[in-house]
Amino acid sequence: MGQSSSTVGAPTDLNRREFFPSNRFNFRSSAVVPEFEPNEEFAEADFVENVVAGLDYTADLPDECLASIFQFLGSGDRKRCSLVCHRWFRVDGQSRHRLSLNAQAEILSILPSLFARFDSVTKLALRCDRKSISIDDDTFVLISLRCPGLTRLKLRGCRELSDRGMELFAQNCKGLKKLSCGSCMFGAGAMNAVLDHCTALEELSVKRLRGLHDAADPIGPGAAASSLKSICLKDLINGQCFGPLIIGSKKLRALKLIRCYGEWDKVLGMLGNFNPGLIEIHLERVQVGDVGLYSISNCSNLEILHIMKTTECTNFGLVCVAERCRLLRKLHIDGWRTNRIGDEGLMAIANRCPNLQELCLIGMNPTSLSLAPIATNCPKLERLALCGSATVGDPEMACIATKCVALKKLCIKGCPISDEGVEALALGCPSLVKVKVKKCRGVGGEVVERLRERRGSLVVVLDATEIEPLDGSGSEVGVQESGMEFPPIGNQITDASSSFNGRLTTMFRTKFGFFASRNLVACTFRRWSNGDDSFNGS
Repeated sequence: MGQSSSTVGAPTDLNRREFFPSNRFNFRSSAVVPEFEPNEEFAEADFVENVVAGLDYTADLPDECLASIFQFLGSGDRKRCSLVCHRWFRVDGQSRHRLSLNAQAEILSILPSLFARFDSVTKLALRCDRKSISIDDDTFVLISLRCPGLTRLKLRGCRELSDRGMELFAQNCKGLKKLSCGSCMFGAGAMNAVLDHCTALEELSVKRLRGLHDAADPIGPGAAASSLKSICLKDLINGQCFGPLIIGSKKLRALKLIRCYGEWDKVLGMLGNFNPGLIEIHLERVQVGDVGLYSISNCSNLEILHIMKTTECTNFGLVCVAERCRLLRKLHIDGWRTNRIGDEGLMAIANRCPNLQELCLIGMNPTSLSLAPIATNCPKLERLALCGSATVGDPEMACIATKCVALKKLCIKGCPISDEGVEALALGCPSLVKVKVKKCRGVGGEVVERLRERRGSLVVVLDATEIEPLDGSGSEVGVQESGMEFPPIGNQITDASSSFNGRLTTMFRTKFGFFASRNLVACTFRRWSNGDDSFNGS
């Protein structure tokens, strides 16, 4: 065909190259450079001929490059790629760092062959359902011997593990940095063993630990207290036994207490004195009062505070936080309709926290007396959510539209506003990107069209209908909450696979939109916050 064809080794050469990795860096080619540019038809014919001959175009590609390509594939695609040839099977196993296993007792027989293939696992998840028998201590210790470089471990429903098994595991995996366990039966002894042996531990999450009881030994601080940065406790009966660990973690930056029984004011009483670097605190359905908030106010570097359904907290506690925590950026309060936190506490936030960027008020009754100072004194406020408030009406919406210059995201749910309040946004909030109005009976669909005519770049979500901007600016990347999607007008050239996936996703959102909107506020702010944190690096 007017040119010399490339010389390709016999199949035995390919097999030899596959099993001897030292040859994978040999990029020499025996092709003769032609004296003229080949015709496109001839080049295509050569390519088709080589494909039919079963040539491996990745044979000269180093294993490291092939492994990097695999990292861009999903779990299903990687499984299919591992079946292409022996080399891909080997490279896939050696480059997999994350593994999730069904932790039933029957897995013991396949563990040797499993970890012989996946010998570089650093992140492991072991899950077992309620109706099955989970792995025991012997199996767990065998896993620790096969994964000495493990840095992250997640345990769910492993009810056969005891304190002894956790202690042996911790001795074999001393480089563990993140541990998350839930619905397990071990207790304080296992936690202390992990804290004593895993000196590099940075994140600890404990949920529904069945082995804890009223007479449980104190947990911590242990050797890991010098490196621990995040502690999350959920659904614990005697979570106060983690008090020594919380107080002794000098580098602690995030503390989350969610649905943990018992009184927490005493544990929080020493936070400010021993944890100067604490910047994030979540309190949800825990017994904490103004004494606890006063203690939290000693954390002068605090930036993120969630006070969710803590019925004993009042304006006094919030005022204490506002006076001492001047760096506060994100504040979420769920008053649970108790009216113990209102305008007084919010005005203190407005006067003392100029760096506030995100404010979420649920089950509270703020008025213009507090919303106006917040809008005026917090020039960085970008995200605002008002949900279940009987006092947020059209005047408050007009106040927000007039004074919240930097506001980008606004969520109103279950408030007595009307079309007039929503339409006020058309003339204010110049930085506004997205508005969500949920369960507000006084708002109709006509106001959305009028708002769209005046501000075409604004995304408006009204109950079950979402209207995207005409020019596509300001749209968010992520899953929409619910409803039908109206794409922006413009070029819509997509490939077949993405078009099919888009239609399938839209169908599921339309069918199951009711369930998706149940947790609107939490999902909305979680996505907004994560998006901003990725840019700010905080």
